[in-house]
Amino acid sequence: MPAFERVVVKVSGESLKGEGHRPVSPEAAAWLAGEMRSAHEAGAELGVVIGGGNILRGASVARRGADRVAADQMGMLATIINALAFRVALEKQGLEAHVMSAIPCGTLAEPVNTARARAYLCSGGIVIFAGGTGNPFFSTDTAAALRASEIMADGLLKGTKTDGIYDADPAVHPDAKRYAELTYTEAIERRLAVMDTTAFSLCREQKLPIVVFDLWTAGNIRRVVDGESVGTVVKED
Repeated sequence: MPAFERVVVKVSGESLKGEGHRPVSPEAAAWLAGEMRSAHEAGAELGVVIGGGNILRGASVARRGADRVAADQMGMLATIINALAFRVALEKQGLEAHVMSAIPCGTLAEPVNTARARAYLCSGGIVIFAGGTGNPFFSTDTAAALRASEIMADGLLKGTKTDGIYDADPAVHPDAKRYAELTYTEAIERRLAVMDTTAFSLCREQKLPIVVFDLWTAGNIRRVVDGESVGTVVKED
């Protein structure tokens, strides 16, 4: 059995982005779906939350003068587009996939239903949670923490461009220190920007371990669910 039997994997919308100006690349989606399939074959039950930044970031639109509520609603709609695209990629890998949205969207996706999501996971399906929390002012990181808590996941895995959490931006500071392990309180007090405070706080309340890892190294999702030492672990104080 895997070390993490049920997880929510949070990835950015950029993970689906193609070269040039293509917001959604079938090739990128296929690669990510293959990574998920490997973890699924290891025995892990997978929930997925994908951001919408490859299409539109609500906070960025709001900073340019748009109404924050409307901007966040646009961002949540972008996550639904990504979820639908990723469902297709998973199905092409031979996997059963379901999209659940916090925003009602007719026949495009099911409404979020915790009991049904757990049933899909138990039967071998992968559940993609879209639409954020359904409310403005909350990030997709917080949505991932919420869904992980609701389905009683063993961990929240966040795939990023770096191999863990650092005390400074390693792209700017070559001597930045990578943490192998942190407590929720340390992550919050040090204002480590890899996740927002609301997401960290919810995970702390639920005693939900977080693993921040390099998404772009092939096999890393499976390594994390197998319990290998990958990235940075944030866990109970």
